Amino acid sequence: MFDQEAIKQQFPILKQRTPQGQRLVYLDNAATCHKPQSVVDAIADFYTKGYSTVGRASYWPASETTRAFNKIRLKVQHLIGAKHQEEVVFTFGTTDGINKVANSFLRPQLNKGDEVIISEMEHHANLLPWQQICEEKEAELKVIPMLDSGELDYEAYDSMLNENVKLVAITGISNALGIKNDLKQVVSKAKAYNIPVFIDAAQSLAHDAVNVSELECDFLVFSGHKLYGPTGIGVLYGKRHLLESMQPLSLGGGIVKRVTVDHSTFQDSPSKHEAGTPNIAGVFGLGAAIDFVNSVGYDQIEAYAHELTVYAIEGLSPIKGLRIIGPTENRAPVVSFVMDGIHPHDLGTFLNEKGICIRAGHHCAQPLMDRLKLTATARASFAIYNTKSDIDALIDALDEANEFFL
Repeated sequence: MFDQEAIKQQFPILKQRTPQGQRLVYLDNAATCHKPQSVVDAIADFYTKGYSTVGRASYWPASETTRAFNKIRLKVQHLIGAKHQEEVVFTFGTTDGINKVANSFLRPQLNKGDEVIISEMEHHANLLPWQQICEEKEAELKVIPMLDSGELDYEAYDSMLNENVKLVAITGISNALGIKNDLKQVVSKAKAYNIPVFIDAAQSLAHDAVNVSELECDFLVFSGHKLYGPTGIGVLYGKRHLLESMQPLSLGGGIVKRVTVDHSTFQDSPSKHEAGTPNIAGVFGLGAAIDFVNSVGYDQIEAYAHELTVYAIEGLSPIKGLRIIGPTENRAPVVSFVMDGIHPHDLGTFLNEKGICIRAGHHCAQPLMDRLKLTATARASFAIYNTKSDIDALIDALDEANEFFL
């Protein structure tokens, strides 16, 4: 049975009051999620009960820490449906994973006249690395346009595919609008041309299950802090043969078999792609976050996220001067909107005074804002600890904002 109140009680920050003594209404989950007590405890336990490095010593507690560390790699494998644990590389976050693939996989093979495809709704993190390499190599960065409905133009995407395309890099869900892209269609059409597909799943895993084996994508990245885990930890999934064919994503200790002053040989994946001491505490926190998500179950998480999203759209739509940006169907628990006569930044400041946390700005998606002919939007995004009363508080405050500003 889904017990929302019991879930909310697991998040200690939500029991606190704002400096003004108000109940905290946190609606910026597309940026980062709060952490359940189990994640905090896992990190504290590592530092206080069994701290050591991993993979470099046989003494206790190093051996115990290494075994526990490796079990979390298996948890990630099962979470995303990877076929092999060697396909799971720990990174410092989504952005780190994107840059590693851009520099280690794409750069060595990209030549003048080649093409890379992204979409018009990408976060800057899934645009800038590909853009820079294309400029450097005199390759073409092609952009899947967005329809007026807010969905990608899949017919235009079809027309872009050819033997010159070396990679398709696309987000699973728009961080700015919450639009869910049809990843199965994107991948299957690319596979007809043997084009590898890279998926930015930073916005997906907190509320949508992802199975890389079913999708047949070649790479996928996500961050722990958007999955109720800590900052500074993320995952790069890559098909085993691709990770093995790539040079190390960065160089340093822990990735080698043998080093001389003239030559070095490297470990197999994932070790060869995890140079230096990893964020061990972050990995343990990520493991606890995965346990938390699994304890609730994606079926219940997805259903509840959908319920909150529908409730929010129905409640926000009648507000005077408010316009929801993007389609109201097939969207993640992210609602972006603008209000006549009120700048989103002013709106964010006004709501903050009432203990309500939203995001206002271009959301690191300026090409998307250009397409929408907007400089910014206000964005409310929901997590499993949010309630309909949180949304009611937002609605009431927006009605007050109309009176205050207009």
